Amino acid sequence: MAKTLRTIKNPFFTPHPPSPFLHFSLLFFSPPKRTTSPRYLNHHHQTRCTPQQVFLLLISLSLLFSGISFLASSLTTSSTCIVSSPSSPLGFFVSDDPRHLLLTSLAVSVPSTLLPLPARGGRSGNMTEEEREFWNQPNGEGYKPCLDFSLAYRKKAARVSKEKKRFLVVVVSGGLNQQRNQIVDAVVIATILEAALVVPVLQVNRVWGDESEFSDVFDVEHFKKTLRSDVRVVSSLPSTHLMSRQTIENQIPWDVSPVWIRAKFFKQLNEEGLLVLKGLDSRLAKNLPPDLQKLRCKVAFHALRFTAPIENLGNKLARRMWIEGPYVALHLRLEKDVWVRTGCLTGLGSEFDRIIAETRMSQPRYLTSRLNLTYTERRLAGLCPLNAYEIARLLKALGAPSNASIFVAGGEPFGGSRAMEPLAKEFANLVTKETLAHKGELLPYTNRSSALAAIDYIVSLSSDVFLPSHGGNMAKAMQGNRAYVGHRKFIMPNKRAMLPLMENPSVSESELSRVARKLHGKSQGHPESRRGRRDRDVLAYPVPECMCRHGKHRSIGFF
Repeated sequence: MAKTLRTIKNPFFTPHPPSPFLHFSLLFFSPPKRTTSPRYLNHHHQTRCTPQQVFLLLISLSLLFSGISFLASSLTTSSTCIVSSPSSPLGFFVSDDPRHLLLTSLAVSVPSTLLPLPARGGRSGNMTEEEREFWNQPNGEGYKPCLDFSLAYRKKAARVSKEKKRFLVVVVSGGLNQQRNQIVDAVVIATILEAALVVPVLQVNRVWGDESEFSDVFDVEHFKKTLRSDVRVVSSLPSTHLMSRQTIENQIPWDVSPVWIRAKFFKQLNEEGLLVLKGLDSRLAKNLPPDLQKLRCKVAFHALRFTAPIENLGNKLARRMWIEGPYVALHLRLEKDVWVRTGCLTGLGSEFDRIIAETRMSQPRYLTSRLNLTYTERRLAGLCPLNAYEIARLLKALGAPSNASIFVAGGEPFGGSRAMEPLAKEFANLVTKETLAHKGELLPYTNRSSALAAIDYIVSLSSDVFLPSHGGNMAKAMQGNRAYVGHRKFIMPNKRAMLPLMENPSVSESELSRVARKLHGKSQGHPESRRGRRDRDVLAYPVPECMCRHGKHRSIGFF
């Protein structure tokens, strides 16, 4: 173990045979052997090199230093590529480029990105063709994670990562995936402003009352270590920057560019040394320079690791699902606040719809859907979550077998077990983290919604198929992360096309199935490029900025 640690700390220590240059020099310039003769003991023995030996020595030294210079240049200018490989136990592909062989020995035993369990796929012999098609994984087309930052970015990052005068504090809000998005943007903004970033502050969640801090959900030290070459991250402000009163900037418009951010805040930050931002949710433009897009991927998929207890429990639950065979993860948005915010009806009857309507009237600020649309118009426009009955019909139409294991992610559904009855009736093997966990395993996370959402996230990432009932932060995060770890199957329901068919009594189940498979055939996790679509988030569509085709970039495993 000691030798392994020494190898990691010192890139020039190697247990391998010495360099040919060393053999070459020793061949001509070996020190004289000791002798026990009295003459040797009584006199200083001197040897003089011949002119030929001196010449050979100079050549050897020249070649040696040229090799070191070339290697150092390669380490400085080479691109950094993170690539996952199903055949590798660490999930990394390492290039055969000889310039990177030295750094290969520095790879740590635990990859920085969250890796799912292997997909099981439809390999069973007693499946129908439709069922096998449902479980089959998409073609990744050779795309692998690849973060090849430019030389200009690395030069700037080397300076920013040592910043000690300017500090950025960011307050993030919302649920887990909303928090993740804001933390990603906070790192990018710190880079734009050339400021050190204080570990983000998690605002108390108004809906669930979660008082978790950053360190309760995410691994702080891993966050700092992963980003140490990009931005300096500190746990708290230095005493020189503490102020009794500090203005909080929370009036940030939508879709702001790096130029706008720098023009707005850099002078103030330079003068005061401290900037506090709040309300960053989706404010930063989606169309950023390539290096900043890569940085967003690095933060989201590598730096933001969950704490070890959360990750261990999430992986434990995922293994319990995985060992039984392939499974589906559903993210059902059936919570009370979702029905209130979307302006939709629950499908549970007039009594439940009345409760939602009264809550909405008392808290109109929560209504986020289009106010000028009726319920029916919202639903047919695809603005409402699919309920349990609609999800069950869609799964059957797509070929999911009735004995499929299904993990349901999300909060407590409004209406309790009654809301889940249509789905449980069609798919008996229905579980949640609460039913999957053993007694006491979830006890440490009581009233900690972000930690519980993180457990859902981990189990969902390892599923063979992921399907959300509604768009949102979890759906986008899972879409991008599943692409990043190998383009695992992801199905985004085409609600606008499917709902009219479901409500049409003349459409048979076989016709519904045919149309459903055709509608969703090309959008089941296959690589989709963000190129040419300014509105697409790189965290949902990591191709091409954060993923490249295997073999096109010569890079090493990143840690």
